[in-house]
Amino acid sequence: MLNDTQLQTLRRLLDEREATLRAKVQALKRAAEERPSAQGPQVEDIGEEGEQRFRNGIEHAEMQRDLEELADIDAARARIDVGHCGECVDCGRDIVFERLKAQPRAVRCIDCQTAYEKTHRTSPRYSA
Repeated sequence: MLNDTQLQTLRRLLDEREATLRAKVQALKRAAEERPSAQGPQVEDIGEEGEQRFRNGIEHAEMQRDLEELADIDAARARIDVGHCGECVDCGRDIVFERLKAQPRAVRCIDCQTAYEKTHRTSPRYSA
């Protein structure tokens, strides 16, 4: 069971990460809006067009990952609010505070996370 000081620490870590992610998402959105390709194709050649599509794809994937992490942060805050923060979703045991400090969105203890990763290798969203 986490004490009030530990919960405050986790809230602060979640707030800091959220601020970082929101700034990053906003920057990616602005960059996409300002990009010449958003105003129509203006590339020099087919190679340049391919590079631009590749960069756009990476930026889109980064933004999607960041938005998913923001959703996970909201879920972590909800767990704090209802008193379930630090409780493993698989076995119900406590997640050690050191793990939560390193990964405040963690939903599993180390043992359950290790087992989960062995069976869910392609699902990075819930590997916290």
